[in-house]
Amino acid sequence: MSSPETGPVPEGTAADLPAVAPQLRALRRRASLTLETAARSAGLSPAHLSRLETGQRQPSLPMLLALARVYGTTVSELLGETVADRDAVVRAAGMEPTRAGGWTYWQAGAPGRGMQALRVHVPHGSQGDIVRVHPGEEWLHVLQGRLRLRLGDTTHLLGPGDSAHFDSLTPHRIAAEDAGGVDLLFLHTLLQSPTAALCLGPMTGDMP
Repeated sequence: MSSPETGPVPEGTAADLPAVAPQLRALRRRASLTLETAARSAGLSPAHLSRLETGQRQPSLPMLLALARVYGTTVSELLGETVADRDAVVRAAGMEPTRAGGWTYWQAGAPGRGMQALRVHVPHGSQGDIVRVHPGEEWLHVLQGRLRLRLGDTTHLLGPGDSAHFDSLTPHRIAAEDAGGVDLLFLHTLLQSPTAALCLGPMTGDMP
């Protein structure tokens, strides 16, 4: 995995999100970290972190993830989101199913956050040879059926109760092993955008 210190963010990613510069500085000070210490822990140069805190540069997703870990917080807090802005509870009756390419999704978390939570049904044979590579982290937990998960050159077979947690920059592929499909819980730290509402399944259009 490359260092989180990259060039300016392409149009349509973090640059479209609210300015995070004041929040980055406030959270670093709350953590009682010097600019040099925080930058080193996040894999950035002090000069680069200083430019982020003064708004001269916009952070990429890997930078936000790294800084959130260093400051002991979440990407949502780095972006200035507050729990009061959103409902904390998602009721079962409000989880409307969304279908794409044979997959079925239920939003299990609040929309627009830095972490996406889904309940997913993956039918057998629906994804083919699609392999995903994108920024972020993913965690999944198998509820029913068996899941075949390919991470890089390694294939894992997961059964009910099994979980996986991996870096999304690792090429990965998810498929149902059994004819009845597989049901799973899925968490993803992908920042939301109009073209990234769902990050699983055989997508159409410009999806991650």
